Amino acid sequence: MDVTSILFFGSAGLCSILLAICVGLIAISNKYPIIMRSRNEKYFIDPNTGKYIEFPVFSDMPTLHLSVIIPAYNEEARLPPMLDECIEYLEDRARGSNFKYEIIVVSDGSVDNTVLVAKKYCKQLGVDKFRILELETNRGKGGAVRLGMLSARGSMLLFADADGATKFSDLSKLELSLTEVLEGNYLNDPDFVASKEAIAVGSRAHLESESIVSRSIFRTILMYGFHTIVWLFAVKHIKDTQCGFKLLTRKAAESCFESLHVERWAFDAELLYIAKCLNIPVTEIPVNWTEIEGSKIIPIWSWLQMGKDLVIIWLRYQIGAWDIAAKKKS
Repeated sequence: MDVTSILFFGSAGLCSILLAICVGLIAISNKYPIIMRSRNEKYFIDPNTGKYIEFPVFSDMPTLHLSVIIPAYNEEARLPPMLDECIEYLEDRARGSNFKYEIIVVSDGSVDNTVLVAKKYCKQLGVDKFRILELETNRGKGGAVRLGMLSARGSMLLFADADGATKFSDLSKLELSLTEVLEGNYLNDPDFVASKEAIAVGSRAHLESESIVSRSIFRTILMYGFHTIVWLFAVKHIKDTQCGFKLLTRKAAESCFESLHVERWAFDAELLYIAKCLNIPVTEIPVNWTEIEGSKIIPIWSWLQMGKDLVIIWLRYQIGAWDIAAKKKS
C-alpha cells in the first residue's frame, strides 16, 4: 500500500471516529442544563430561631447592593480568616451608609465542620446579612457557585474562593471597572446596574513571571499548554480564567449560569465562553493574590483534566449538543 492510500484510509478512519464521537455527544447531552435542587436546598436555617426560611427567587428584583457567594467544600480551617477579612471590609463600607450586603456560604456537601463554622458567623450577623446553603451532595465548585447565585438578592454578585487567597478589598477595583463599562454605579442605582450585563474577573496573570521561577520546567510547559487550550477553545482576551474572584451584574449572572453545564473546575472557562457568545463585556483586573495551603487542585492532573474538559465543552457547543438559553430568548 502506497503513502497516498495510507493517508486516505487514515484520514477516513479519523473522520469516522470524530463523527462517532459527535453523534455520541449529541445523544447523551441535554441541550440546556437540568438544574437539580432538592426541597431542603431551597431553604436555609436561622440559627438564632431554628426556623427554616425559603431562599428568594432569582427572577425577583434585587433588594441588596451586593451578594457574596462563597463555595466551600471541607473548608473549616481556611474559611474563618477569609470571612473575618470579608466581613470587616463590608461592615466598614456599610457603617454610616445605605450599603446593604449579604454573604452566602455554600457548603458543597462538606463532611467536616464547615457548616458549624459558618453558623457562628450567621448567629453573629443575622440571616439578613449571612446565610448558609447546605447542599446534600457534592456538586463541584461550579454547581455550588450556580446555586449560590440563584439564591442571591444582590444587584451585583461576587463569587470568592473560601481560601481567602485574593485580597477582598480588591473588590473595589472590580467595581470601578464595571462602573466605567456600564456608565452607572450600583451603589447609587442598583436596579439600573442589575438590569445590565457585564462581568469583571480578578486576574493573577501579572504574577505569572514570578511564579514560573519556583515551578519545574514540566509544570511550566503544562501551564502554558493549558493557557493555549483556553485561548483556542474558550476565550482569547482573558489571560486568567481560573481566578476565584469574579463580579457579575445580576442580569449577566442569570444569562450565564442558567446555561452553565460544567459543575467542576472548568466551569470558569465555560462561564466566560458563554459571556463571549452573548457579547457580554468582560474586563480583567489584576488582584493581589497569595497561595494558601490546603488547595484541592492537583496542578498537573487538574490542568490535564480541565484541558480535556475545555475541548469537550467547545465541541459540544459547535455541534449543537449544548446551547445557550439566553440566545433562544433573544
